[in-house]
Amino acid sequence: MTLKYKTKAFVFRKNNINESDRVFSVFSDDFGRLDIFAKAIRKNASKLRSGIDIFFMSEIEFIQGRNKKTLTDAVVIDKFNNLYQDLEKFKIASRIGEILDNFIKGEEKDEDIFNLINEIFYKLNDQDLKIKKDALIYYYFLWNALSLLGYHLEVQKCASCHEKLNPYNIYNFCPTGQPVASQQASGGNYINPAISLRSLEATFNLRETAQESQSDGDFYFSSKEGGIICGNCANIKKTEGPEPCRRINSDIVKILRIILSKDWQTMSKLKIEPYSKRLLEDISENVIHTFCPS
Repeated sequence: MTLKYKTKAFVFRKNNINESDRVFSVFSDDFGRLDIFAKAIRKNASKLRSGIDIFFMSEIEFIQGRNKKTLTDAVVIDKFNNLYQDLEKFKIASRIGEILDNFIKGEEKDEDIFNLINEIFYKLNDQDLKIKKDALIYYYFLWNALSLLGYHLEVQKCASCHEKLNPYNIYNFCPTGQPVASQQASGGNYINPAISLRSLEATFNLRETAQESQSDGDFYFSSKEGGIICGNCANIKKTEGPEPCRRINSDIVKILRIILSKDWQTMSKLKIEPYSKRLLEDISENVIHTFCPS
């Protein structure tokens, strides 16, 4: 007897095969990753076409054959239409799809990953989300997904000596876009009243003093070492061979802490300087290349 299975699934990849068939790679609520064969779905007469496509959240039904799973029904739950109307949003969605495809290979239920995908795509689909924040959503997804998949990277302590890291000038983000010169003229440390001090203290441990840490501003990142390392440890490792780590600024430490605390409300208010954005992109690509199983 052939068994049918039904589950909610997000489509992150599709691949055309033969003349009219297609294979969908989805992450499902009940089974994790599935690769589903959809026979003749590219034909105009196919009843399945309207219910499933790239970046759709759909309820799918399939049967398990000897060598493959075959789609028998698909009902769309959300098409995330705004992604198709905004090229930048679609590009971010495609990058997220690549992460899912490269890092998730087997079938294993993971409710946390499914919920993260759901959260990210509803945010990305929001018309009120400014294009400049789209890239932050990608990094928000990447680092949290890697953490959930077991690639935990240390951002609170030095990954080598385990001393606490104390990023200085904790208020030097500019959530509202006020120019740095204006901040300095008004006394330097600017903080948007919309972001509470209590919230920032909880996120960054503001009450930690420089005396409690050997690292007070000299930071490096090393995927090999497992996260952020202090300047002292980085200097030691430089003597052991080619430089294995990338120097970063204190903003990167703070950004990664916000991301991994899943504080999107704070993240969405931050204005990050171009240099820090490039650093974030560089270390994110380094992490992908280091840990990607494919």
